[in-house]
Amino acid sequence: MSSSSLLSSFEAAIQASLSVLLVIGYGGVAARLSLLDNKNGKALSKICVKMFLPALLVIKIGSELHPGSAHRYLIILLWAFFCHFISFLIGIASHLWLGFPDWITAAIMFNNTTSYPLLLVQSLDQTGVLKQLIGKGETSGEAIERAKSYFLVFATVSSCLTFAVGPRLIDTEHAPDSDSEDQKSLTEEEDGENHDRGEASGYGAANEETGLLAPPGLSARHRNASIASLTFFPSKPKFTTAPYDRRPTYIPRPKWRDLSPRAQWWLLFLYDFLNAPLIGAVIGAVIGLTPPLHRAFFNDTYEGGIFTAWLTESWRNVGQLFVPLPLIVAGISLYTSYQDSKRAGSEDTAANPPLPWLTTTFILVLRFIFWPVLSIGAIYWVVKEEGKGGILGDDPMLWFAMMLMPTGPPAMKLITMIQVSDAGIEDERRVAKLLTVSYIISPLLAFTVVGALRASHAAL
Repeated sequence: MSSSSLLSSFEAAIQASLSVLLVIGYGGVAARLSLLDNKNGKALSKICVKMFLPALLVIKIGSELHPGSAHRYLIILLWAFFCHFISFLIGIASHLWLGFPDWITAAIMFNNTTSYPLLLVQSLDQTGVLKQLIGKGETSGEAIERAKSYFLVFATVSSCLTFAVGPRLIDTEHAPDSDSEDQKSLTEEEDGENHDRGEASGYGAANEETGLLAPPGLSARHRNASIASLTFFPSKPKFTTAPYDRRPTYIPRPKWRDLSPRAQWWLLFLYDFLNAPLIGAVIGAVIGLTPPLHRAFFNDTYEGGIFTAWLTESWRNVGQLFVPLPLIVAGISLYTSYQDSKRAGSEDTAANPPLPWLTTTFILVLRFIFWPVLSIGAIYWVVKEEGKGGILGDDPMLWFAMMLMPTGPPAMKLITMIQVSDAGIEDERRVAKLLTVSYIISPLLAFTVVGALRASHAAL
């Protein structure tokens, strides 16, 4: 690749990064003009995760996944777990050995894996720099859609881990003491009057159960929300006699309480993995891997696509809303957090803690330098060692996407993790400042984009 080509690639990458940053800025402008506020942002975020993203996953994964390409998505799944596990180890080590705050593990482990890279790739396509990665007989649109499906598979793993593991990594000093003490609290609770009222209501005694079900770092607010949404299936009923009535009465007993505290912990942990994006990804995989369903949902109408023109198209239209909206929400969240912090600082200096520069620098170096170097180097080495058609196949768009997947700014969900944990308001404001800085400098990803482009092209 010549120096002029390198310069043009870098210029295109800068333009694409600035495009993403501007979309975030539009969210801040909307908040500044009082067109949207934090409450609106939370509602938008909720509908994005529960409706728009699942629809996008069904469309992208369903249309791109087929028996011949299934191995690519399996590789992405393995790569996703590997990247998150390495980040987890680095975060834990930095907290325990270097003395950084406990939320640093979540900040290192979870980056923006959905809206940011999707919009970035979309913008890169407009600059034309991805043409060198497009195969013969393929349009740029087809290659870009395939790249989006790769990013979405990685994002599904990240989404499942975010709220199943994320809140447990924050404020870990509030872990339960032991199983024996938990069992004692359970026994005392079952003998109490509150337990009887809880069984009758169908939710159990949520407040008393929080100590029993608490995984490390999970707050009462988050635990109660998860516990309340579980279904308590009644087991074999107990036999008793109602007062003033000689006829037998059956009182159902929840199976949930028959489980040991540790079994309840693991059940709640696995339950947290179930979310709308995962369901959307599974539906997309089933459609993609089942030829009759794939034909019905994605073929032209005259070729057997009975759902293509109406059902599939409606999902596609809804799914497209997901790409820009989370970044708009990010702008709203960053602006409102900045205003709240500024307002608190004017009232009480202690309520507006300074940005922890050492922690921030450590996180940004990992996200913008360490992971780009590691991912680009590892993927390039594997491709060169295995050759085309090896373990990573012969799709340069797959190599390029995998190099970008673990890079970029921390996820905006980090603020939500802080909110549902037992961390204080000071930590929430520090994290908001960290995220503001990380998104402001996000155009630095242009170096990663150029490096990934050069490595993917060289591997050809």
